[in-house]
Amino acid sequence: MSRQNVKPMTMDQGSDLIDAAVTKLKRILEGKPEPASESHEYVRNYTAVYNMCTQKPPDDLSQQLYDKYGGIFEDYDKHTVLPSIMEKHDEYMLRELSRMWDIHKDMVRWLSRFFFYLDRYFITRRSLPSLTEVGMTCFRDHVYNNVHFNVKQVIIALIHKEREGQQIDSALLKNILDLFVQNGMGSMERYEDDFEMFFLQETAFYYSRRSSSWILEDSCPEYMIKSEEALKKEKERVNHYLHSTTEPKLVEIVQTHLLVLVAKPLLEKESSGISALLRDDKMDDLSRMYRLYHAIPKGLEPVAEAFRLHVTSEGNALIKQAEDAATSGSVEEQVLVRKIIDLHDKYMAYVTDCFQNHTLFHKALKEAFEIFCNKKVTGSSSAELLATLSLLD
Repeated sequence: MSRQNVKPMTMDQGSDLIDAAVTKLKRILEGKPEPASESHEYVRNYTAVYNMCTQKPPDDLSQQLYDKYGGIFEDYDKHTVLPSIMEKHDEYMLRELSRMWDIHKDMVRWLSRFFFYLDRYFITRRSLPSLTEVGMTCFRDHVYNNVHFNVKQVIIALIHKEREGQQIDSALLKNILDLFVQNGMGSMERYEDDFEMFFLQETAFYYSRRSSSWILEDSCPEYMIKSEEALKKEKERVNHYLHSTTEPKLVEIVQTHLLVLVAKPLLEKESSGISALLRDDKMDDLSRMYRLYHAIPKGLEPVAEAFRLHVTSEGNALIKQAEDAATSGSVEEQVLVRKIIDLHDKYMAYVTDCFQNHTLFHKALKEAFEIFCNKKVTGSSSAELLATLSLLD
């Protein structure tokens, strides 16, 4: 019998065949007992769609099939996926969302094959959204938009637990956060507006509290070790589950609250600040201080200024000793010059080894020596001290 004599397939007939195939696919993807699909079944389903799309008008059912394809996902997302997720709480909700998201993506992949002829001809000619886009849009509109707020809250709570030392399922968080990205449909808007913005706000609150506590409880070296570890852990979170675009924003917030806002009280801690570290020759701690603040734009400026003030104080102490000796008539300028040279060599070693020869510290050292080397010792000429300074430049 030629195809011209074959009675056109109606939408009801085609729907019965498609519905049976979709029901079987759902059961297989959901892990329910169901015989595996045979290749001839796929061929039968594809052929049915092909025939319904290639029937001559008014029997061409392409538009109705396109609408039915979208309806399949709308019905499944609204009446199966969403209720299944909403009845769960906390981490269990994330696990169910992850499971249903994977099922949904598999459904899109398989049903796009069943309806492939629509994608190839009808959708192209009409400039309509692709089958994949229709399926993903349904999930976004009927599932994602209804759960993202609660999901975001759970994710942030889990990250807080991890920051406090508890173990969490990083792979689960990565899958869920990838869902945020993919539901942006090619844009980062959903990830940024629905998760990242709130996450960064909570991060700022968290490290503001940590900083307020640590600055009172810890010495400067202890504080810096905690800050360095916190920065390391946050970068690891990016590698484990956050999107890579979050890293610079996250690092800046941690640096701001742990280092920038407390720079002055941290550096000036009486028994453990930069003066104590220089006095006690704490090379490792000074190197850590440089590493932490060098990574921050203009972060080294307060460190270099504190260094300058300390060297100036040390130099002024030498001049004061010389003035006291001059008062008693026992000043020896050559001894003073030698002490100044030794002082310069001592702090130049810090500039070279701990502060990586950074120009700010060279400048701070020079300015400090200019201040006290320009002073006179009880009215005597300071020419020799100035000559010493010129040799050190």
